[in-house]
Amino acid sequence: MASSALNKRKGAKPQKASPKKKQKKESFTDRNPKKPKNVQLLDHSDEEEIEEHEEEFDGVMEGSGSDSDTDSYGGDDPLPGSDDSLHGSDDDDDEEEDEEKGSSDSDSDADIEKKSKSIDKENERMRREAAEDVEVNINQESNEFRLPTKQELEEEAHQPPDLSHLQRRIQEIVRVLSNFKKLRQREGASRKDYVEQLKRDLSSYYGYNDFLIGALVEMFKVAELLELIEAFEKPRPICLRTNTLKTRRRDLADVLINRGVNLDPLSKWSKVGLVVYESQVPIGATPEYMAGYYMLQSASSFLPVMALAPQEKERVVDMAAAPGGKTTYIAALMKNSGIIFANEMKEPRLKSLTANLHRMGVTNTVVCNYDGKELPKVLGSNAVDRVLLDAPCSGTGVISKDESVKTSKSSDEIQKCAHLQKQLILAAIDMVDANSKSGGYIVYSTCSLMVAENEAVVDYALRKRNVKLVPCGLDFGRPGFIRYREQRFHPSVAKTRRFYPHVHNMDGFFVAKLKKESNLKPTTAESRLSETLEAETVDIDISMTEDDSEKNARVDDQQHLTDEDTKSEKNVSEDGKLELPGTVKKRKEKKLPSFFSHLKGQFPGDQKVEKKVKLPSGQKKEKKVKLKFPPREEIAKAREEKRRALRKSKAKNNNIGPGEQ
Repeated sequence: MASSALNKRKGAKPQKASPKKKQKKESFTDRNPKKPKNVQLLDHSDEEEIEEHEEEFDGVMEGSGSDSDTDSYGGDDPLPGSDDSLHGSDDDDDEEEDEEKGSSDSDSDADIEKKSKSIDKENERMRREAAEDVEVNINQESNEFRLPTKQELEEEAHQPPDLSHLQRRIQEIVRVLSNFKKLRQREGASRKDYVEQLKRDLSSYYGYNDFLIGALVEMFKVAELLELIEAFEKPRPICLRTNTLKTRRRDLADVLINRGVNLDPLSKWSKVGLVVYESQVPIGATPEYMAGYYMLQSASSFLPVMALAPQEKERVVDMAAAPGGKTTYIAALMKNSGIIFANEMKEPRLKSLTANLHRMGVTNTVVCNYDGKELPKVLGSNAVDRVLLDAPCSGTGVISKDESVKTSKSSDEIQKCAHLQKQLILAAIDMVDANSKSGGYIVYSTCSLMVAENEAVVDYALRKRNVKLVPCGLDFGRPGFIRYREQRFHPSVAKTRRFYPHVHNMDGFFVAKLKKESNLKPTTAESRLSETLEAETVDIDISMTEDDSEKNARVDDQQHLTDEDTKSEKNVSEDGKLELPGTVKKRKEKKLPSFFSHLKGQFPGDQKVEKKVKLPSGQKKEKKVKLKFPPREEIAKAREEKRRALRKSKAKNNNIGPGEQ
């Protein structure tokens, strides 16, 4: 019994799982930990297979155990070669298990790979469809953009403004107008309709009144106009001007950097300017500012003084000096030599002017309080070397500083400013001595973009005084307008310079430099002659022949005269003295230009001339009858017909349709 119990115990030992099987179970369960769901399924199937193998293996082990016990008779050693056979059977079982596990792993990996590929394909398809939908929507919106109807505009007027919708419509209109021939609405909307809608949208979105936005639309292309208006919404950089009477720019920059000011030199065109990006201290209250080492001044205010280029020991006038930024710059360039007359008409502004002069250490300046139009009577005519006229203006170039300009300006106010500016520029010219050895220059500047305040004023001065335009000495800036709508200016007006915030990153500004050629004031006839020369150049530019332009010169004399000039015109002799009406010299008889031949004989003057021609040859002519010119309407109509004919002929020569001009 004891031996049989012992044999049973010995035969029961192999029923325990071998350590190899445990290790294989653990290693199998640890495989692919990132995919728990699949692993659980695999573990469940593998456990069933392992249990089946264990049962088979236990049966085999029981048979082998009984055989060994009966053959050995009390010996603990198994039969020779039994271990090898056991190990061999284990290896076979392990190989079968590994094959089954490998097949199941490969199947599961293949399934996962297929699923991942299908998911990737689906995502890619959805992404592609979404991109196509977006492109289709964009193309539909862009290609099929149409102007809103009156009913839609009325509905928008009764609702709060949708800024995002307005901005998108502005961009679409700008895009269409930039390539109007291809992108225009097929229903027949004209360019004028698009421009009018653009004006309304810009006024609503940016807050401009109708006059100002209309003037800007007429002055700039639509794409550039949008850039300009966007630039007006951003502040300009803070700039400093080093006072060279007390310090150098490098030393000032070092001191301010130590105080926590982040700055750089302004640009290559200025040797004294600094631009401030960031400051840890109030830039207008530092000890250096109080000591007069620098002046807070916009970059555009440097330009008129640089164009004036004052020399040492000269007599210079600043006609509108407050608050003193330009005056102190002139004094620094003159090194406190010579004399500066700093005039300011508004008495309250004299305090800031005198304070800045004292702070900056200026000692060669006389402050006066006169109306600029009366300065020639106070200082004397032909008495100074240079004059700076930074004229009072509408301020349409500094909207970023004063947003009230958007809604406060009107056509009447622009005309009032232009009238005052014309009076001031004539007074400035009268003060300058044309015979000055080093001077004889006038610089006219404004912070306005309006043509009526800039080119028109300079053109007026060219006609009324013996002056000419000279280069400003500035290497950048856009040339002034020679043509603006129906207006035509002297070709030399291109020497003036315009500065824009969206191009030069400074306030909108205009600078013109004039050189006085003679101290004599031109008579009315001479001023008309200057207008005639301008008209000739304009006619040549529009492809008129030289002979026709010379014949049109006398006609343009009458055309350029304004109604005010004709009412206030007086009889003046060549010496500049007033003469009685009876003593006025008779002018030579004028002939009509060739292109007025179809009007011959329709005016009283023509009939008188014909009567005089019929007089006998022996009889002397007692009086010369003045030829009366046709009305201005007839003149303008005839000139327009001539221009149209020239344009058509030019278009035919260039094989271009007249509608594309």
